[in-house]
Amino acid sequence: MSMILVFDLDDTLYDERLYVESGLRAVADFGEQQFGWDADASFRFMVEVLDTQGRGAIFDRWLASHDRFSRALVQECVKRYRHHTPDLKLDPAAKKLLAALGGYPLYLVTDGHKITQARKVAALGIEPLFRKVFITHRHGVARAKPSTYCFERILAAEKAAWPQLVYVGDNPAKDFVNLNVKGAQTVRVLTGMHKDVKAAPGYEAQHRIAHLGAFQTLLPKLEKAARSALSSR
Repeated sequence: MSMILVFDLDDTLYDERLYVESGLRAVADFGEQQFGWDADASFRFMVEVLDTQGRGAIFDRWLASHDRFSRALVQECVKRYRHHTPDLKLDPAAKKLLAALGGYPLYLVTDGHKITQARKVAALGIEPLFRKVFITHRHGVARAKPSTYCFERILAAEKAAWPQLVYVGDNPAKDFVNLNVKGAQTVRVLTGMHKDVKAAPGYEAQHRIAHLGAFQTLLPKLEKAARSALSSR
């Protein structure tokens, strides 16, 4: 009996801030090419908005600062952001861990715009490490987490049961709640933008680790729990 290890992408295997800044840089370059606005100044402006107000209206504020706001230009910025080729690096602990887990069936399940997520996976060069990469939005927005649709596909492919599936993610708002109910095993990595979030009742993972480097020490416990759950069926 082997466990199936499934990983989230953003803020689990790499720092999503890298992607955000890469996308903002692409939009800043667009502003320089299209309007002659200094790209470095634009990038600094957008990062300042990101840090003080969040992602919601970065492009609105940037365009308005140049008196060029329009809904069409905002949409063009969003398109440039989503479709750019990002400059990303796998977290060193993630790189080491995935290399060490080659004896397990490995899968990736990630939410987000399907073109954006595919470009992230390509930039990180990680697709060969996984039996399959599931970008949930390719299967319909309704099948994004907390939907268990993609996880059910994995279990069917592996002819396995829920206790054999381990999901490693970072976002307690959606990553674990329905998997907990199904009887899968869940691990929360306390990294990225959600690291300090207090989970609502039922939404927390069964295990929490400070970083991916600590995952291997958890493996024997996960194996034991899987065996126990299966033997009691």
